[in-house]
Amino acid sequence: MFLHLLLCVCMVWIIFVGKIVGYTGGMFVELTKTDKAILNSYNKMLDGLSMYLGEGYEIVLHSLEDYGSSAVKVLHGDHTGRSAGAPLTDLALDYLERMEKKPDDEEKKGIAYFTRNRKGEPLRSVTIPVKGENNFVDNEEHLQGNWEDREEKFSLSGPELVESMTEQIRDEVMEDMRIASVNKNKEIIQRLEEKGIFKVKESVAKVSEILGISKNTVYLHLRNLEAEK
Repeated sequence: MFLHLLLCVCMVWIIFVGKIVGYTGGMFVELTKTDKAILNSYNKMLDGLSMYLGEGYEIVLHSLEDYGSSAVKVLHGDHTGRSAGAPLTDLALDYLERMEKKPDDEEKKGIAYFTRNRKGEPLRSVTIPVKGENNFVDNEEHLQGNWEDREEKFSLSGPELVESMTEQIRDEVMEDMRIASVNKNKEIIQRLEEKGIFKVKESVAKVSEILGISKNTVYLHLRNLEAEK
């Protein structure tokens, strides 16, 4: 493997463990004692894996206790510029939403794909979900995926993640002449909700600021979307 040409990023996180709890502007997962023991076992194991693989591999362990600062361990983070406390990527948020809504999805064991870091350098990435006490998934299962190209944003903070995703979706919606002007904010919020962005703490406030509308308006659209399901 030519590591000077093709970097490898392995991202591992705890997924859907414990009880999902909501709070104003975000959500988090409440870990049980067993969940925390599982998380800690991966924390220790990754030190050895990192020593074996070397500096060409960035390894990130995420816990969903806080979507906006989920990275609890980052090894060789120079490739994406991340450190402990970094949020999930936009791709990870979308993946989690699909796993929650479609638990039988063929990618439930993990995804393997090509992407690029903030410098435009190529990355070969693997993302593996690890479930907790009541629904644990063995991370040695074979991954589903064909190494397709996927876009991924490696944000360094929760607010940066919310901002980048909101601005991208806002631009897409604003440029789409098929969507009536009166429905554009609703469409933006619907797409953000589908991507899981409102599970990031204080996301409602950030989205309302970017769109130039009140937080109450964002909540109104979210309530209406929930009622339509």
